[in-house]
Amino acid sequence: MVDPLDNIAWHSLIGPHARFAVGAGAARRYAPGFSPLAAFAEPQRPDFDALAAHCVPGEQLYCVDWTGAVPAGWQVDVETALLCMVWAATEPPKDDAPDARPLDARHAAQALQLTGITRPGPFGPRTLELGDYFGIFEGEQLVAMAGERLHAGSLREVSGVCTLPAFQGRGLARRLMGKLMARQVARDETPFLHVLASNTGAQALYRQLGFRDERLRVLRVVSRSRA
Repeated sequence: MVDPLDNIAWHSLIGPHARFAVGAGAARRYAPGFSPLAAFAEPQRPDFDALAAHCVPGEQLYCVDWTGAVPAGWQVDVETALLCMVWAATEPPKDDAPDARPLDARHAAQALQLTGITRPGPFGPRTLELGDYFGIFEGEQLVAMAGERLHAGSLREVSGVCTLPAFQGRGLARRLMGKLMARQVARDETPFLHVLASNTGAQALYRQLGFRDERLRVLRVVSRSRA
């Protein structure tokens, strides 16, 4: 039986998020405007020729689980380690953020500004369409946000978790994540997430919320050479 988590981006792009994907054959990516994630049917045998037709030189794409040689015409701009964590608690999550507002296309500019400051991971103007997103506002200013990205089978990724520095330490991220997770579990979905292996502070929070370490993955940010 196939475990979608083994190649989660690919299963998301050919499954529930196929309508947001471009590509053919053994390569897919989210269309421009969404989070710039790319995936291959076989991560250790990536079809970069198929991917090349769907990106422009210099555009950075995020790939996981590929560790092989870099093909001609491409370069690795960043390589790091991600920890994948899966929710495994026995008590259902609680929605402690009744004041959080749903986010949609009207909030795209604010979400981009927030992620530009906090850098929770790749985010595009249409990323809010990939799932439920909620934000906490101070007046009309978006100060904290969390949402959903990858989706395959019963797995639903918690992503885009970020808080403006001046508002950190108030438990806003915890509350927003609890709201998302409560909704996911009510839909019989299993929350999971990715976090930089070096971000031990965030990992400690996620473990308190019921996530367990699942696996380490290689993350590469790649681009086609401009020459």
